[in-house]
Amino acid sequence: MRFLHCSDVHVTADYRALPLRRLGWRRWLALPELLAAGRARAYDEAPRTLSAIARAMPAHGAHHLILSEDLTACALDLEFQGARDALGALAEDRGRCTVIPGNHDVYTPGSARGRRFERYFGHLLESDLPEHQREGAFPFVRLVGEDAAVVGLCSARVPPLPGLSRGVIGPEQLDGLAAIVSDVRLASRALLVVVHHAPLKPQGTAALGPWGLSDGPDLCKLLRGPRHAILHGHIHHRFHHPATAEHPHVFGAGSSTQAGREGYWLIDVERGQVTGGTIQVPPCP
Repeated sequence: MRFLHCSDVHVTADYRALPLRRLGWRRWLALPELLAAGRARAYDEAPRTLSAIARAMPAHGAHHLILSEDLTACALDLEFQGARDALGALAEDRGRCTVIPGNHDVYTPGSARGRRFERYFGHLLESDLPEHQREGAFPFVRLVGEDAAVVGLCSARVPPLPGLSRGVIGPEQLDGLAAIVSDVRLASRALLVVVHHAPLKPQGTAALGPWGLSDGPDLCKLLRGPRHAILHGHIHHRFHHPATAEHPHVFGAGSSTQAGREGYWLIDVERGQVTGGTIQVPPCP
C-alpha cells in the first residue's frame, strides 16, 4: 500500500486586489513578506501544482493522499476554495484523502471562530474510531486497507501575534493517541500519525524553538519502531529520519508547491510496517 504525503501548499489569494479593511491587522503585518519579499510569487502556481500532484496518484500506484497543511497563506475563504478546487474529487472522499489544519489555516481568531477550515474540509475529519476523539474531531482515525491507519492530530493554534507559530498538540489529544496505539483492533496496522508542526529538526534534534512543536518529545515517546511514522510539514525542508527501536519514522514533507522546491513523499506500507519512502517531483501543471 502506498501513501502520497505533501504539505504546505499555501494557496495564496491576490492580496493586491483585496481591500485592506477586509484583511485585518494580522494580515496587514504579513503583506511585506507576501508582496515585497516575494512569498506570494513563490506560490503563484500552487493550485495548479497541487492539482498535478493529486492527478499523479494513479501513476504512482498511491492509494491515499495525506496533506499535513498549510492549505492557505492567511486563511481566506478564497484560498480554502482554491485548495478544495485543486484537489478535485479527492477532497470529497475521506477514504482517499486526509487533511489537517496548519497554523496558516487558523491565521486569525475570526478564521478559527468561524471554523473556516471545517467549512471546506470538515467532512474529512470524521473518525472511523470516534471513541478515541478527545479535542473536537482530534485525534481521528482513518482505516486504510487492511494494513494501515492514518491518525490525524491538530497542533495548529491561533498565535498571539503573527509570526509566533509554535505548535502544541495538548494532553487531551496525546491521551487519545495513547489509546489508539494500545487499541488491539489496530495491532496489525501501521500507524501514520499526521501533525502539522515538526517534532524533530532535519538534523534529528527536538524542534522546540518558536516554530517547533512544544510537546514533540511527548509525541515521539508514544510511537516507536517501523510500525509507526510521524508525517508533518511546517518546516519547509524535505527529510526522513528512519525508525529505530527508540523512535518512529519521521517524514518532513517540506513545501510541496513552492517554486523551485516542489516535491512530495511516496510512503510504502507492507504487512503493517512502514517500509520506506521516496521523494518525487510533481509533473508540470
